[in-house]
Amino acid sequence: MIKIVLDVNGGDYSPTELVLGAIKSVKQIPDLNMVLCGPKADIEKILNENKCDKTRFEVVDAPDTITNMDVPTVAIKQKTESSLYKAIDLLKNNSDVCAMVSAGSTGAVLTGAFLRIGRIKGVSRPAICPILPTVDRPNGMVAIIDSGANVDCKPINLVHFAIMGNAYLKNVYGIESPRVALLNIGTEEKKGNELLHETYPMLKDLKDINFVGNMEGRELLSGNVDLVVTDGFGGNVLLKSTEGAVLNLLKLLKDDIKSSPMSLIGAMFMKGTFKRIKQRMDYNKKAGGVLLGCKKLVVKAHGSSKAESIYQSILLAYNMHKANLCEIIEKEISKVNIETNE
Repeated sequence: MIKIVLDVNGGDYSPTELVLGAIKSVKQIPDLNMVLCGPKADIEKILNENKCDKTRFEVVDAPDTITNMDVPTVAIKQKTESSLYKAIDLLKNNSDVCAMVSAGSTGAVLTGAFLRIGRIKGVSRPAICPILPTVDRPNGMVAIIDSGANVDCKPINLVHFAIMGNAYLKNVYGIESPRVALLNIGTEEKKGNELLHETYPMLKDLKDINFVGNMEGRELLSGNVDLVVTDGFGGNVLLKSTEGAVLNLLKLLKDDIKSSPMSLIGAMFMKGTFKRIKQRMDYNKKAGGVLLGCKKLVVKAHGSSKAESIYQSILLAYNMHKANLCEIIEKEISKVNIETNE
C-alpha cells in the first residue's frame, strides 16, 4: 500500500473539505492509505459521518495550526504541535510515507521541506511548479518553474529547474518532449538581463531538453510551450498576474452581461459555453503546485481548496510516486556535469 500524509489544518476549508478529499482519494485509489494530521476529534467525527473504510486512515492529533501570519522559519521550529510540523516529521522519518499534501501557508510548507526533508543529491535548489490551463485545447496545460520558492537565482539554478520540470512533465503527464522556454522580455536570444544571458546557452546545450528559446509573458496560456523556466520572483509575478487578469476578465464579462436585457438574453444561449470556460479555469478541480527537488514528494494545494482539489492533489502525489519521480530527477541532474557551488 502507498501511504500519503495530509495536513488537515492547512487551508481555508479545513478540516471538513480536506478530510472529504482524503475520503474520496481512498475510494478512488485502491492501494492508497492516508495519514491525517489535525484535530483528532474533528477528523474522526467527519470520518464517522461519511461512509468509508476507516482501516485505511491513520489519524495523528495536531491541534495547532501554522497560519499565513506566522514567520515560516520560526513557526517550523517552534510550533511542534501543528499539523504541518507533524506531517513533515512523518514524511521525513517514516520510509513508508512517500508524499505530503498541504493547503497551508506556502512559506511554511517550502521552509519545512527545505530545512527538514532536504534536497535530492545534486539539486542546487528545489523549486515549486504549478500547472495552468491553456487556450489551445480543452486539456491543454503549461507549467511554470519556479513560481516563488527562489527569488534570487544563478544560471545553474534555472538549468536545474528546467531539468526537473522536464522530468515531471514527461514522466507524470506523459508529454513525450516538453517544449521548454525561458521567460524573458523578448524572444530574441540577446534579450534580458545578465542572468538570462548566461542561462540561455546553458539550456541550449542540454541534449535531453527540447529548448525552444525565450518566451514573453503574454504567451503563457497560448499553448505554444509546455514549461516556462524562470526565477521565483518573475514566476510568481507571472502566475499571479495571469490569474488576476483571467479573474478580472471574467468579472468584466459578467458585469457587462448584466448591464442590458439584450445581453442577458444572449447569455442564455451562451450558458453552456460559459460553463465550460469556467470549468476549465476552476482551480478547485485541479491539483496544486509541486515542490520539485526535495528528497520526498510535496504537493502544495491551493489555500482555498475544497474536496475535489484536495483529491486531485493527492492523486498527483500518488502518480508522482508511481513514476519514481525523485529517482528520475536525481538521475537526470547527475548527467549535467556542472559545478553548482551551492
